[in-house]
Amino acid sequence: MPRPLSRVAPDWWDYTTLDPALIRDAAALSVEDVARLSRPGFTVVMHDTLEDFSLAEALEYVGAWRQATADDPVGICGPIGPTEQLPLVARLVNALDIDLRHAHFWGMDEWFENGRAVPVSHPLSFERADRELCFDRIRPELRMPEANLHFPTDIAAYRASWDQARCAVMQGGQGDIKHWAFNDPPRRHPGEAEPPQASAYRALATRVVELHPITLAQNARTSGGGNITMVPQQAITVGPAETWRAEKVSIWHAGMHDNPLGQRLTALMISKRIVDTAVPMSLLADHPCVQFNYYRGGIGTCAVEMH
Repeated sequence: MPRPLSRVAPDWWDYTTLDPALIRDAAALSVEDVARLSRPGFTVVMHDTLEDFSLAEALEYVGAWRQATADDPVGICGPIGPTEQLPLVARLVNALDIDLRHAHFWGMDEWFENGRAVPVSHPLSFERADRELCFDRIRPELRMPEANLHFPTDIAAYRASWDQARCAVMQGGQGDIKHWAFNDPPRRHPGEAEPPQASAYRALATRVVELHPITLAQNARTSGGGNITMVPQQAITVGPAETWRAEKVSIWHAGMHDNPLGQRLTALMISKRIVDTAVPMSLLADHPCVQFNYYRGGIGTCAVEMH
């Protein structure tokens, strides 16, 4: 029997096509249940304050970059969303006098419009946000060389840059559509009874992607005051192929980018090794080192509340 059509976008795969029993199981999880979903290869960490949450996220940058040497350059791949950690990264680097000459950074994604990556002058440019919130705030004598900053505006050059340094950590948030970076669920082709195989999705490298309607609406809400007309419909995103080159994948749930159900669902699927490309984040069940970091106050409840 074919899977049901998506309840929000019938031409796409997404989590609404899952077995309803799995959705119910996820919704029934308490915060304490989520905290107990750790298993070998998957760790759940809880933070009691947003200050601790953001500082811990920033310290992952510092921890990665402090490993870097001339013989062993090391980097981190980082998101836009959440962004609260980025000014803290700059402050820590400056306060601790961390020399970044052998450190690297990979941006996760960038908007794509009119046949090319958007320029840094675009109001939603991710590269612009990374530079303004973090890299431009680092003292000039401590900054990494410009050649060590890798943004996916040139796909071939970006993919090649993953051979230049070891990626200690790939950070990310989780969107409403259950993606990391812009690894959204794929479109559902006519007559397709099941979503694509995980092995095919895992093989995808950095590429131009079409964005699920929920992703467009979310980015309008979180970054554009709700103005969906300013959000490009495509993006360039780091792929699973690069993700599996990262020694650790660290996902940060502050409660602002995905809802209470979503924060539970992907943790449950990864913990139970339930892999389904309608929920791209679930593919991380097969990565050897994944950590979910939660702000306890942002997990919320799946109980019905009328507002």
